[in-house]
Amino acid sequence: MSRRLLGVIAAAVFGAASVTGSVASAAPAPAPAPVKAIDFTGIVALNNCSGSLVRTPTAADSDPALVLTNGHCYEGGEPGAGQVITNRSSSRTFSLLDPSGSRSLGTLRATTLLYATMTDTDVALYKLSSTYADIKQRYNNTPALQLSLDHPTAGASLRVVSGYWKRIYSCRLDGFAYRVREAAWTWKDSLRYTSECNVIGGTSGSPVIDAATGKVVGANNTINESGGRCTLNNPCEVDESGKVTVRANIGYAQQTYILASCIAPGSVLDLNRAGCTVPRRTS
Repeated sequence: MSRRLLGVIAAAVFGAASVTGSVASAAPAPAPAPVKAIDFTGIVALNNCSGSLVRTPTAADSDPALVLTNGHCYEGGEPGAGQVITNRSSSRTFSLLDPSGSRSLGTLRATTLLYATMTDTDVALYKLSSTYADIKQRYNNTPALQLSLDHPTAGASLRVVSGYWKRIYSCRLDGFAYRVREAAWTWKDSLRYTSECNVIGGTSGSPVIDAATGKVVGANNTINESGGRCTLNNPCEVDESGKVTVRANIGYAQQTYILASCIAPGSVLDLNRAGCTVPRRTS
């Protein structure tokens, strides 16, 4: 999982990855979908990970704001396989970045860990002490990123925005892994990047943004670092028949629409809402 920072050389990570490629065809290539300008608006840095200020499409400005990151970034330690944590008191802080990523606008504070797990997905969602309106008023009208309620489409242009490293990765959604297994954890229907998103330790929890819509479709969580097979920091893919595939230096993210559908008005977690398919509470 790309929360780990050991062996990372900071000087090697600043700048943005780019997407390259060619089409071997005599026919003209289809025009690419228009992309939105993606910067560090709504991005937060944690002490060990990255994250984002997010809202659902129906959220009110008066609702408590939410921060999204990975389950393995939870301050209480990595949830065990099968463990789901809901509505737990938290006072965790997050540094809200300015659009350039060059400075912090201020500190946001959580009141509650609404949801965290590393089972089937790898997400954590915090409720803050400030509303969306409070944050706009205090911090240069900074908006939250909108969570998509739809399953993303293969081939989409993606941006992975790391608040920890102040770096934006650009790549495409290569496809979907039926299962991704890493050590004790297994994740379902994971997003697989093309190789340009060569994420590193500290990028965990970064929002994965569809560049055509500007909406969050996933939370970046891991990469196969050295070609290992299904071990820590070396995830593998497992298909419906149980066949294992190792893709060295390929990164993955976990879809977030399955969690976005669980948020009721007032930033309340409701696991019985239509479209909410995350694992249910165990602790």
